[in-house]
Amino acid sequence: MNVRDPFNLRSGTLNRPPIATWKGNKNYGYSHAGPGAPVSPLQQFIRSAAAATHSAAADLRESVGDVVQTAHHALTTAAAAAAAASASASASASASAPSSSSVPHTTATTDDDNNHHNSTNTSPTPPADRPRPQAADAEAADMSFAIPKNVPSFSSPQRKLEDYHWASRQRPSGSGGSVLNNVQGFLSPRGPGGLPMYKDKPYLYPPGRTGWRRNLPRRKRSCFLLLLIIVVLVWWSGLFARREEGAETRLGRWKWSQGEGGGGGGGGRTDGVDWLARRAEVVKAMELSWDAYERSAWGFDEFHPESKKGKQMAPKGLGWIIIDSLDTLMLMNLTSRLTHAREWLTKSLTWDQDQDVNTFETTIRMLGGLLSAHYLSTEFPDLAPIADDDPGSPGEDLYLEKAKDLADRLLSAFDSPSGVPFASVNLAKYKGIPSHADMGASSTAETSTLQLEFKYLAKLTGEKEYWDKVERVMKIIDDNGAQDGLVPIYIFATTGKFHTNNIRLGSRGDSYYEYLIKQYLQTNKKEPIYLDMWRDALRGVRKHLVTYTEPSQFTIIGERPSGLSGDLHPKMDHLVCFMPGTIALAATGGLTEHEARKRPTWTAQDDADMSLARELMHTCWGMYKYMATGLAAEITHFRIAKPPLPESAPHQAPREFDPDPDAAWRQDFEVKPMDSHNLQRPETVESLFYMWRITRDPKYREWGWDMFRSFMNYTAVGEGGRDGFTSLSNANRIPPTTRDNMESFWLAETLKYFYLLFSPDDLLPLDKVVFNTEAHPLPRFDMGPLFKTGWERKKRDAEGKIAGSSTEKPAA
Repeated sequence: MNVRDPFNLRSGTLNRPPIATWKGNKNYGYSHAGPGAPVSPLQQFIRSAAAATHSAAADLRESVGDVVQTAHHALTTAAAAAAAASASASASASASAPSSSSVPHTTATTDDDNNHHNSTNTSPTPPADRPRPQAADAEAADMSFAIPKNVPSFSSPQRKLEDYHWASRQRPSGSGGSVLNNVQGFLSPRGPGGLPMYKDKPYLYPPGRTGWRRNLPRRKRSCFLLLLIIVVLVWWSGLFARREEGAETRLGRWKWSQGEGGGGGGGGRTDGVDWLARRAEVVKAMELSWDAYERSAWGFDEFHPESKKGKQMAPKGLGWIIIDSLDTLMLMNLTSRLTHAREWLTKSLTWDQDQDVNTFETTIRMLGGLLSAHYLSTEFPDLAPIADDDPGSPGEDLYLEKAKDLADRLLSAFDSPSGVPFASVNLAKYKGIPSHADMGASSTAETSTLQLEFKYLAKLTGEKEYWDKVERVMKIIDDNGAQDGLVPIYIFATTGKFHTNNIRLGSRGDSYYEYLIKQYLQTNKKEPIYLDMWRDALRGVRKHLVTYTEPSQFTIIGERPSGLSGDLHPKMDHLVCFMPGTIALAATGGLTEHEARKRPTWTAQDDADMSLARELMHTCWGMYKYMATGLAAEITHFRIAKPPLPESAPHQAPREFDPDPDAAWRQDFEVKPMDSHNLQRPETVESLFYMWRITRDPKYREWGWDMFRSFMNYTAVGEGGRDGFTSLSNANRIPPTTRDNMESFWLAETLKYFYLLFSPDDLLPLDKVVFNTEAHPLPRFDMGPLFKTGWERKKRDAEGKIAGSSTEKPAA
């Protein structure tokens, strides 16, 4: 069979034998898929159609041959009868005429009907004694029947085109037909509704009206159908899916449970490890995640990879996943995917929607994502270069324009009596909305985790209002005089006063502390007020929240739901694992520990802070090792002494985590069934990234690689992760129970921090950038004459309370 022309369309005839070639070849259709590959429904359909087409073509050829033979026989018989009649008429006329002689004649003879195609016509031959008059010969010639010379060619390509055109016109208008019949009709030399065998149309057209021009529309239609078949066959071969299937195939070859891939190995071994190869595996995971979203839920704010569906958070979508992923695409140099994302931003994104959105989440994800994309595209144009955002191009300020439009709408959240932002805002109405829970109070962390984004936007635009709005919030919070720098997790936007006494570094409290030190670093350490607030808070954490587990003495940060005078609850959200990296960042300013220790500013407290960071990092890694999948639970509880040991108590946790299910260290951990879910959170790998960059201890990279393998093993959806990655409802069983949801921060944070963990240190150096709480990198900058710290702290006493006044109790 002609592989390049399986239907032999070029020669105008179908291949023979009609059926055996297709049905007998068991391997037909597997040249691309490989031996033994499963047959898809589309493949089965095409093969069935092809087989049926050959069979129909063979039957049609036989039928056409019979018709031609019958027609030829009929023509010959008719010609003979006509000749006989003419001769008889001529004889009668000669006999009746007095001057004419009788001229006998012999009629043409024919063979048997079964051999009519071998018949010959013989002209009447008069005997020698009866000469034939010339007039009679002329009359006989006029009356005799001759086969037309312009009999249509039944094998010409023009005939086949006309047959096809006739058949198409004979079909009832609007009548449906199976795809198989259409394919057969296209491929058959003469379809079921072809032209009559004897049609009153010559083969050649008159001069100036050639067949090529006359049949151009028909040829276009035939070419279109042929092109459609070629496209289907190319798609069937997998050419269109080469990029994503390539990633899928490579991922499918990984053997995570055996520790293979990128140099493999655990513990502290670094010799022979190719970290760039490991980083490449992270890129593949990003490609698979993005491509799955692109196929199944493009433009939607939520993605459910198992059901392959998306969901919007606003009528026209907010770009929740697309915008949150922009800088990750840039860092990984995924230019084509970034181009598609920019196209969506240009054509589809609008903030003018009557939709209530969370002030905090929209700021850190959407505003932070756009500002980070603007920063990377302008300062590092070689990262996923796109000509549309080059200086002077129409799309140069796309990210900044979208960011400013959004920020102007979010500013309405600050229009509260106190200046503390409302929990939500209506984008179209420019209206702040109080929380529908917690008696209308806003989350303290959410109100104080807007500053990096709005301050950078103020620096870019020169609009001081952005700066002043968010800075005022910090003054209001600090003026509450929280004891030892530890703030309750709720605050009223109406009064600016705290609500409840709940103290924790998990949800609703975490990023307040994170942004204290990052605001100090963002303005190149020109605002020491935030460093003071950080140090007060860290002393409070040591004094009130740090304790040790038993019997293994792991270091943890607990909670005090009833205030600092209440009991310590030995519970850590996964969110708390941002603290090890943040503590190390604060102690060194983003330098390596080796460099920072050489500075005259290094103190014994910095040394102690680095020790605390290492201990907490060890505990957070234990939260992963404790789980069956190797992926930490959302909340982990610990066993502690009563009363809890103080931070100053001697302690020494085991250096390694014994994999024995009955190992002693496992007695310190407890995960309750309702807390066993894993949401693909980034906080632990975020701290691993900081700890590696700052301490240069290779074990943090190795821990990160083990964690990445666990994500690949237990969260991948579809073969090799082709359909994306999902969060888990229960990460403490194998196989795990899935949640059918891929969080946007899986792309924006978790995979990004894995990528940076395995990258060289000169990619986004920590002494040049700050990451917002959604892992969007923003530059450090000098404030300049326009901006300054517009407030001062009130003096504190030894307990961290405002001096000369009694601290008010939080509102109930």
